[in-house]
Amino acid sequence: MSTTPLPGIGVKYDLTTRERQHLSVIAHRDGARTVNIYRSDDPDACAQSLRLNVTESAALIDALMPAHHSPNLLHTTDLGLVAERIELSAASHWNGRVLGETRMRTDTGASIVAVLRRAEAIPSPTPDFRLAGGDTLIVIGTREGIETAAEILGRE
Repeated sequence: MSTTPLPGIGVKYDLTTRERQHLSVIAHRDGARTVNIYRSDDPDACAQSLRLNVTESAALIDALMPAHHSPNLLHTTDLGLVAERIELSAASHWNGRVLGETRMRTDTGASIVAVLRRAEAIPSPTPDFRLAGGDTLIVIGTREGIETAAEILGRE
């Protein structure tokens, strides 16, 4: 799975299945989702595109990952919060800089609660944690805060 910030639009998630089927989900700023399925003979050509509103997206998420499987699961959408994975590109302005320089929580209200680096997970990174291209940041906050965070982190 790869993540691409789409400034002004939202975030795009790309996935290639075990069967080599390419699909993407665009998480729009308004909470809607667009699911795109690409042709197997041309992975750049979209064969089907389906736009889901917030209610339809929630129903699909529940079908893919039913809440009843884990009674302790935090339902962030019920609280007005969302959690997202944001990948930091090697060309990012923040590559090699410390987390505190981003002023993420101050400027967006969103918090970076963990960093995934290669096979390692770093929970609760401190302000002096040095970011690196390829890091996947786990960010929690409001939808607007997450989108602003993705724009900031996508800056080159």
